[in-house]
Amino acid sequence: MSRHHQETAPFVERLIFNNRLVVLLLFAAITLFMAFQASQVRPVTSFDKMIPLQHPWIANMIEHRDDMANLGNSIRIAVAIEDGDIFSTEYMETLKRVNDEVFFLPGVDRANLRSLWTPNVRWTEVTEYGFDGGPVADKPSYLTEEDLEDLRVNILKSGEIGRLVANNFKSTIIEVPLQESYPNPENQGELIQLDYGEFSRLLEEKIRNEFQGENPNISIHIVGFAKKVGDLIEGIVKVVMYFGVALLITFALLLIFTRCLKSSLVTLACSVIAVIWQMGLLHTLGYGLDPYSILVPFLVFAIGISHGVQIINAMSIESITADSAYTAARRAFRSLYVPGMVALVSDGVGFATLLLIEIEVIRELGIAASVGVGVIILTNLVLLPTLMSYIGISKRAVERNRDLNSRPQRLWRGLSGFAHPAVAPISVVIAIIAFAFGIYHGQKVEIGDLDPGAPELHADSRYNLDNDFIIRNYSTSSDVLVVMVSTPPEMCSAYETMEAIDQLEWRMANLSGVQSAVSLVTVAKQVIMGNNEGSLKWQTLSRNQDNLNTAISRAPEGMFNASCSLAPVMVFLNDHKAETLQRVTAEVEAFAEEYNTENLEFKLAAGNAGIEAATNVVIEKSQIKMLITVYVVVILMCLATFRSIPAVLCIIIPLALTSVLANALMAFLGIGVKVATLPVIALGVGIGVDYGIYIYSRLETYLRQGLPLQEAYYETLKTTGKAVTFTGFTLAIGVATWIFSDIKFQADMGILLTFMFLWNMFGALWLLPALARFLIRPEKLRD
Repeated sequence: MSRHHQETAPFVERLIFNNRLVVLLLFAAITLFMAFQASQVRPVTSFDKMIPLQHPWIANMIEHRDDMANLGNSIRIAVAIEDGDIFSTEYMETLKRVNDEVFFLPGVDRANLRSLWTPNVRWTEVTEYGFDGGPVADKPSYLTEEDLEDLRVNILKSGEIGRLVANNFKSTIIEVPLQESYPNPENQGELIQLDYGEFSRLLEEKIRNEFQGENPNISIHIVGFAKKVGDLIEGIVKVVMYFGVALLITFALLLIFTRCLKSSLVTLACSVIAVIWQMGLLHTLGYGLDPYSILVPFLVFAIGISHGVQIINAMSIESITADSAYTAARRAFRSLYVPGMVALVSDGVGFATLLLIEIEVIRELGIAASVGVGVIILTNLVLLPTLMSYIGISKRAVERNRDLNSRPQRLWRGLSGFAHPAVAPISVVIAIIAFAFGIYHGQKVEIGDLDPGAPELHADSRYNLDNDFIIRNYSTSSDVLVVMVSTPPEMCSAYETMEAIDQLEWRMANLSGVQSAVSLVTVAKQVIMGNNEGSLKWQTLSRNQDNLNTAISRAPEGMFNASCSLAPVMVFLNDHKAETLQRVTAEVEAFAEEYNTENLEFKLAAGNAGIEAATNVVIEKSQIKMLITVYVVVILMCLATFRSIPAVLCIIIPLALTSVLANALMAFLGIGVKVATLPVIALGVGIGVDYGIYIYSRLETYLRQGLPLQEAYYETLKTTGKAVTFTGFTLAIGVATWIFSDIKFQADMGILLTFMFLWNMFGALWLLPALARFLIRPEKLRD
């Protein structure tokens, strides 16, 4: 490179290549620091991060959280006996030990723990002397047949059959409410955040493994948010294996593509450094890795490889005519730093649109992805060419490229036919048909979960098998939606309030998808009937306020708060599918509009189903807003770079076709739009735009040189096209390994991203030149 060319080079190029040693030393120092920071990253999660805290329904739940024991974050442990039933000394002693072990687990809200052995689970009956009652387990142990028969009678009178006690009397449940933070036993003034991974591990070791291990006749089944998240965190360990597999596959493909060991190793190393920086920066900024953002390092590595391949490919081509590795590296950097920067900034800003969604776990995923893309600008657009200016491409690889460029290449010549005047119209017509197909079927995509149990895990996972056990053996579903009935103090038992709650219960009980509804009214009716010799004619609400006050005085804890200003209505659902939640919440809202007054208000929503319903609403509203924002950002970035609306259309239309077809694929595969899959939309668009930017940038260069469109596209394919093809397949193969993950949402993301990476690549290679045939005027570019 002549002195004149060096002095007239862009400022960024001169800044980097005139100070190569300083740049490398700076990168080495920062990498060491980031590696130390990355080693401190731990899997973390939180119940509050998984829910849309700003949504009015969740705000209502948080406002009344202290008044609703067991309706927030909790788990259910079913202790089952295989041979026999619960009315045995063996079972009751085991249940007592399990109860005591759970009681002392860190993070358990011990005051509200419920099982047959806790005093807050009571029986009630009507006698000739009035009401009688007491704890269900009223003896220190059950050793005789007489004691066990008393236990049977107490359980039958408790009303807990189907709730705490299985319908077949072969298992019982321990309800375990949890605290997000709890006092440190060694320092009461300090609060400890609940560690879901550790809590899940303790459940497995101290509950499931210990009791199932010592007695094959006992089986333990555990469900609840904390256990589900714990299983996801456990699956994260296996995710590391997929990263290793992706690393090996990528290296093998790089070696095949470059035919140069040292350039392959350097490209791989720079992408790994990008991951180290990203992890280190996350810890420095105070973030950890939750089960959703754990996938981001994969994407950062894949994006790094994508842009690294472009640099290596360009340098291989430049090395044919350059006098040194230094010159080749500078030329490669000069030709790619603008399109590379535009592509990466578009990626980063696209990922940042996830911040528009008011769910903290998605926002943190967006932050992690944006940080990772920002790092790649430095590691793969600056560090990689700087290193390659010293190392260079092997002579064997350069000779191979020279030989390839000197003779016609059938594959690229054939693909250049997409720009032929006779082929381009056919491609456009096919694209229009594909758009229509995708839009039609994409309308069938549903918001939320479409499967029972925990859709984040496979149907045959331990958690979902446990959930299936509880559904089959108990009358009350694990999917509970809670309607909060708010009144002024001391007014929750007023007849007008109770009568309105009764109407809501009736509507809910007769709604498709609802198993049953329980509230203060349910208890009051039972008590009033009991006060009248158990006559069914009296199983109704009394208009006498004194009778109502007496009736609710016997209601168990959680049916109303201390000031009698809140009375939750618990609606047990068949499932938490999006359709069910939408139907139930719509009915409650219609009811509230009819019955709400100044002194009476029906509020949505608590319970796990209420939280999921609110999350679905937020995702449905955010989906279109996020997608529009991603495309607006990408369009503006491309417009600012190429200063041409036709150029922007050539890049964006294939990208939009991929988004439309991805929606259709989700509908065919039964994948709903939810917390786990919504980020894929932004990720697919953000990464997919890179293909179009690189191809159009090179195509425009050849068109400015005066080549006809088809010939210009042929030359583009010989250079950038082969790098784009390699990148598309490499990215797809890397994420395709996720399909075999134990975590179902990772498998779903693997399917969707594999499709989007391949189709974005194909769309850029096939549709972009066809659109250019109609939209681009080469003579204007040469002016």
